[in-house]
Amino acid sequence: MELLSPAGSLQKLQYAIYFGADAVYCSGKDFGLRAKSTNLSDEELEEAVKFCHSQNKKIFVTVNIFAQNSDLKKIKNFLLFLEQIKIDAVIISDPGIFALAKENAPQIPIHVSTQANVTSWKTAEFWLKQGAKRIISARELSITEIKEIKQRVPEIELEMFVHGAMCMSYSGRCLLSSYLNDRSANRGNCTQPCRWKYALTEETRPGQFFPIEEDEHGTYILNSKDLCLFDRLEEIKDAGIDSIKIEGRMKSMYYVANLTRIYREALDLIEEGQIPSNDLNAELDKVSHRIYSEAFFDQFDSSYTQNYDSSSYIRNYQFIGEIADVTDSFLEINCKAKFSVGEEIEIIFPDRKSDISILVKSIYNEENEPIDSSKPNTVAKINLQGFKNLFKNLQGFKNLEGLDHGIVRKRICNPIVPMGNMDKNDFPAEQKKEDHRDGGDTEIFHRDSSDTKL
Repeated sequence: MELLSPAGSLQKLQYAIYFGADAVYCSGKDFGLRAKSTNLSDEELEEAVKFCHSQNKKIFVTVNIFAQNSDLKKIKNFLLFLEQIKIDAVIISDPGIFALAKENAPQIPIHVSTQANVTSWKTAEFWLKQGAKRIISARELSITEIKEIKQRVPEIELEMFVHGAMCMSYSGRCLLSSYLNDRSANRGNCTQPCRWKYALTEETRPGQFFPIEEDEHGTYILNSKDLCLFDRLEEIKDAGIDSIKIEGRMKSMYYVANLTRIYREALDLIEEGQIPSNDLNAELDKVSHRIYSEAFFDQFDSSYTQNYDSSSYIRNYQFIGEIADVTDSFLEINCKAKFSVGEEIEIIFPDRKSDISILVKSIYNEENEPIDSSKPNTVAKINLQGFKNLFKNLQGFKNLEGLDHGIVRKRICNPIVPMGNMDKNDFPAEQKKEDHRDGGDTEIFHRDSSDTKL
């Protein structure tokens, strides 16, 4: 069963692959349903294809907007480009774009997007006859319904979402954002008005707000929980699903990398006939999320999927940054957020057995001056003198582009974060290389089952 991870940028794509994805899905600068994500330029798409194929992995590109007349010529040219660079599949929801792909890029396999609302085996059969290779099932289907589609149309590949944000509209086909903000969700510009706080007003009483439920804060009548089918992976495998998909092209590289390695490890254990451990399940709570739900897996019942109290995220851990370099003396971190002397930070890797924790006793800036706290968009250094043997794994984690695989996080005290404050620090940090000073100033211990300090 394929593990398919999101890639909102070239860097996130690389981390998804190194943390265990079999394939990634991404978008160009246009024609995808995540217009606010960084996305990939044509040059980056070409580089991404070469990178994925060098790792024997696959790359799928979304062209899943609902097109208007003015889009068609540009979409045709984009499809020609995608065929030229040899992507592994294109994800499409619009029948018109489907026809353009068949006419102009016949060598690219076509995956039918969840946005196309495939909710029956007859619809899957229809798309198969049109030339589709894969169907991404509607999120409103139960596993019983999905299993029947596979049984009745065994020739079609089936993909399903197993983790991430859900939309309150039918497979994401929503008009709220267009109506309230003149920004179409069906063209990748959703402003998520379903996450806003709503209250009832009466026209002769301006300024008076009446809660729709008995809650003085109003009510989140449209707010969906997050999907998490981690505990149902074995059933999904037994149903004949070909690919499981993680949502999150607009999330941080930490979100993408950690979820990818969690599901990778779980799938490998299931393949070996083992049950994923509780500590692996606990890692799911270490990425930002809303309340988890298994959605419609067992039956169609929206009461399982909505959270009427709040749209806030739960965030127990904060993404601090990525490892920029490891030298004889220093661990250098490209910081996306602040960490301070006296805090414990964790460095996670594709293999959880390699994870380590560091009690920070001192921090240096790029000029090798001691500082109390790091700042976003800077390089912070932690001295490793005396602990080199514990960092042998870091030296081996360089990828082809000169990046490291280590991602830094810390536990935070306030786990509830309003939606508007999430991932604001997910921007690239400039990296500079400087001379280093000696001196040991860290305590390091491996995070294994014994949790023993070294």
